[in-house]
Amino acid sequence: AACRKIQTGFANILFKEYQKMKLTIYQVDAFTDKLFGGNPAAVIPLDEWLDTSLMQTIALENNLSETVFFVKSANADYDFDIRWFTPEVEINLCGHATLATAFVLFNFLRFDKPEIRFSCLSGLLKVTKEENLICMNFPSWKPERLDIYPDELSTILGGVEIVGVYKHRDLLVELMNEEVVKKCDPDFSLMKKHIDKMIITAPGKNVDFVSRFFAPGAGIDEDPVTGSAHSQLIPFWAEKLGKNDMHAMQLSKRGGELWCEQNGDRVIMKGKAVFYMKGAISL
Repeated sequence: AACRKIQTGFANILFKEYQKMKLTIYQVDAFTDKLFGGNPAAVIPLDEWLDTSLMQTIALENNLSETVFFVKSANADYDFDIRWFTPEVEINLCGHATLATAFVLFNFLRFDKPEIRFSCLSGLLKVTKEENLICMNFPSWKPERLDIYPDELSTILGGVEIVGVYKHRDLLVELMNEEVVKKCDPDFSLMKKHIDKMIITAPGKNVDFVSRFFAPGAGIDEDPVTGSAHSQLIPFWAEKLGKNDMHAMQLSKRGGELWCEQNGDRVIMKGKAVFYMKGAISL
């Protein structure tokens, strides 16, 4: 009798576990060809949208700079609808998590069209493959020069000399050279009081330009590699350098590499990705 009770109890536990909602989760390192480099993103395919608060909670639990969710689109003009969440907020555009999603679709979910068309808060995003690169077609957000900006800006960035300040979605701060960008040690507590998101950038030694991206207002002090920042960086440097095809590096600790192109009112970002893991979420 005792054995039957144990067996029944175990069966009930298994049945309850079976009844839980199961979500597949992939983790991919984007804009790198080396595991533990680039920017890690959690990718979660859905049959239908979850409640926004639940997706935000899952992103907080993952504690990565981005968790991306996508569903098959009901609009024939798109393949998928896509949304991105930091641990604290939903955002309107994310490059590395889009690259990671395309990597999962091409390599694990048997997507066999030559182009993926995503619908998002920033409009249409198109993604293709080019040998071992994933190519993303994003909006071009040219930042405009600011004559007035926070007096604390230099202090926030550790007293560095500022060449110019610009803005589209994010504040873009041009610094003197690559070494200054690399060694910059921001005061994130002070930054959060005055600035939501910030890009710092300069000409590169062995690439066309380098950058770093800070978003303490979104719960991320420093993002390892940031595609949406390059929607602003590419038109900025294309005009400054007088060239449309560029090679870029993001100088975070993990580091990231992008091949960039300014193409009218769009930008092309190309990068590599590395698979890290696949798992299951029980809700």
